[in-house]
Amino acid sequence: MKSKPTPSFSFIKFMFFLLLLVPSTQYVFGQQITPKALKFNQICAGGPHPTKPGEIFNEYQAFFSITGFASDEKFYVELSDPTGSFATPTATTVLTALPGTPLDTATDKTLTFAVPTNLVGSNLYKLRVVSASGFQSGPFTIFNTSSTKTFPAYYKAYTDAFAINSNQSAVSFCAGGSATLTVFNPTPEIPDSSPANYPQLKYSWYKDDVIIPGETTTSLSVNTAGVYYAKIDYGGCSDDNYSSQSVTVSVSTGASFPIVSSLGNPLCGSLGNTVLSVTPGKTYIWKKDDVVINGATAQTYLTNVPGIYTCDVDFGGCNAKGTIDLKVLDITSTINVEAKNFIIEGEALNVTTTTTAVSPTYQWLFNDLVIPGADKSTLNVSAQGKYKVIITETTSCIITDEFPFEVSFKVNLNVAKIPNIVTPNGDGVNDTWIIPDEYISGTNTHILILNTLGEIVFETNNYDNYAGWPQTAIEFTNFNPVYYYIITPNGGSAKKGSITLLK
Repeated sequence: MKSKPTPSFSFIKFMFFLLLLVPSTQYVFGQQITPKALKFNQICAGGPHPTKPGEIFNEYQAFFSITGFASDEKFYVELSDPTGSFATPTATTVLTALPGTPLDTATDKTLTFAVPTNLVGSNLYKLRVVSASGFQSGPFTIFNTSSTKTFPAYYKAYTDAFAINSNQSAVSFCAGGSATLTVFNPTPEIPDSSPANYPQLKYSWYKDDVIIPGETTTSLSVNTAGVYYAKIDYGGCSDDNYSSQSVTVSVSTGASFPIVSSLGNPLCGSLGNTVLSVTPGKTYIWKKDDVVINGATAQTYLTNVPGIYTCDVDFGGCNAKGTIDLKVLDITSTINVEAKNFIIEGEALNVTTTTTAVSPTYQWLFNDLVIPGADKSTLNVSAQGKYKVIITETTSCIITDEFPFEVSFKVNLNVAKIPNIVTPNGDGVNDTWIIPDEYISGTNTHILILNTLGEIVFETNNYDNYAGWPQTAIEFTNFNPVYYYIITPNGGSAKKGSITLLK
């Protein structure tokens, strides 16, 4: 005889089946996690900490109460995914309690946490608490609201201005074509050098200061002219400082365009090379004064030499030419003395300079030492030695001219007869051809020196024994060179002879 199921047995099975239907987010046998209202309405992590210099801000708190849990139960904060779903929640990092945080009790708890540094920004995040044993709370409510569960959460991984379009200010493309603007990333090995090194970031692109809907990636394809720029999209945590430069996009029809000089035009030469740049294209051919510059095939060209520069740019279907007449700021200065000068001991030589500098300064040096108080355009020199004057333009462009010169005392070089041997070895003795005073400067005597081929190597009507011949070094080979002189005094007969150079 078969027995019937007892009522108690059926009730137990019913209760077991009922427990299987209880959601895990609810309490079981009296266990419950009850979130309290969040004290923030958005998470804007990253960037400088407002009260801890040198640290990054990323610390938040969640308050909740519990019932039915063991005293050693652990609890954690979970974020949803960017859509607000907890199917694949986002883990947070547990932090030590902040100063002033209330102590935990058996029922009231506080969790201090940090969000992931690679958090994908969204305005739809939710927050909940889970226990180590697997119990889950419902989503937290935002403070000052009755039922709002979602809030913006962003980690500001990059907090600075950045560049697009290879940091160029303009781009051009052929009519009917397009161009691509991209977040510039020249040094990917340095994370903080570009926001492009943080793939979780999103962007807002603008044309003529109007946002372009739906464009959130690191690049933008454009096919209309305008002024474009990008901003990092941190939602409600955004900052206008996290923006790129503006890029002027134009449509090329083969017309000419100006070449831009990074240091301006005219160029201040003391600042070094300027960067000449043209609008981006496919290929480039640079020329200076209509002559192709070998190897100059990039978008930019460095130079500090004046001239007319052009660049033929191929945009891939159309061409245009850029032009600039590059000038270099300069001054023109003069000095009224020779490189070597001779004065009679006790007399003075008046040295005078002129310059086209608008606001010049003058510095005079004697034997490489600055002469105190010598800051005028003239100087009276009475001591023998090496001198130099430095003339400096002191306006917006610093330009200098330098004039070195020497001053020596005259000695009695008068000789009785015309010598025929000279030893130009630099020892200070008989280095130049010294002739009697009756033939030197002031006598209007014609001096002519020829080589063995009959070629004139020196000629003057004003011979100076102090700066005589030879005035430049003469190379010796395996023999002592011989030269010939013709001295023709004014109204007198010519005197001829030879000059042998010895080492």
